Amino acid sequence: MNRKQFVSQLVRDGCKLHRPGARHDIYVNPNTGQKQPVPRHAEIDNALAKHIRKYLGLQ
Repeated sequence: MNRKQFVSQLVRDGCKLHRPGARHDIYVNPNTGQKQPVPRHAEIDNALAKHIRKYLGLQ
């Protein structure tokens, strides 16, 4: 999955950027308080994207 598309989905679903990093950005779901790093690779593996969404409480 393209990283830009994935991040736009996270933002659309209510997540916010907690803090940027060199290799990962940390996103937080304000509804659950869960934080999860999102790698800065151009492509994110679908299994990893599913894991991030699940941990943030979006699935």
